[in-house]
Amino acid sequence: MTRYIAILLFSFLISCSNYGQLTYITKLPKKLKENSGMAIGKDSTVWFVNDGGNEDKIYQINNKGKILKELEVKNAKNKDWEDMAQDKDGNVYIADTGNNANKRKDLIIYKIPNPDKEKGDKTKAEQIEFSFPEQKKFPPKKKKLLYDTEAIFYAKDSLYLITKNRSDPFNGNALIYRIPAKKGNYKATYLGEFIPCTDFSTCKITAADISQDGKTVALLGYGKLWLFTNFDLSNFFEGELKTIDLGVRTQLESISFLNNKTLLLSDEQLHKSGRNLYSYSF
Repeated sequence: MTRYIAILLFSFLISCSNYGQLTYITKLPKKLKENSGMAIGKDSTVWFVNDGGNEDKIYQINNKGKILKELEVKNAKNKDWEDMAQDKDGNVYIADTGNNANKRKDLIIYKIPNPDKEKGDKTKAEQIEFSFPEQKKFPPKKKKLLYDTEAIFYAKDSLYLITKNRSDPFNGNALIYRIPAKKGNYKATYLGEFIPCTDFSTCKITAADISQDGKTVALLGYGKLWLFTNFDLSNFFEGELKTIDLGVRTQLESISFLNNKTLLLSDEQLHKSGRNLYSYSF
């Protein structure tokens, strides 16, 4: 009995120390070890994508980490899929905007119909192409590596993009852009910028979402969370900002609002850690 109690106590301490302020939900399947974006599905399910070099598919997962469905996305190619966004009709936007070296001239977001309504194993994407007018060189100098993008969200017929800073020296600066959420080829509209923090390991923006009531924007980093409230969408980064240290340092890559006060988050597998689905309430 003593040994059994010791094992339970050890397991409890490990779970607390590993997950910080996050609540562990489940281990994600091995197919999603490089998960990079999520969108909320019906009946307590979540849709995921993997990042670059993986299949052109989205995956429906239940809260026990089981794959319920795989949908092949036609008219699309996973060059470097990152975040996902969702509109009020359930249409999903897949951001093929990963751009580590800042060399790409083919940035694109794929719009697919509500995957919960798809009865087959394929769906077809519309293409939303765009560029950043302020980027003049491909790649720019190391101190101008500002155009990798892993964070998008949908609001009022537009997609908002927040860049991931890869500059050297690192200054933490994140740029904010907007494009129409419909098929076409656009020059992204620059809205402004902000500095979440200046620590290289935790201050790069990896995912974003907006609450269902439109009152909170959440941005994610490798262990930190930034919540904006009392804002105007054209400059949400000038609203009230709350910075939260989640108490973990895993490779957190995905975030979605489950409801107005609860977030789902996930991380990639890194060595023997990660590949988990979590929740966080505020």
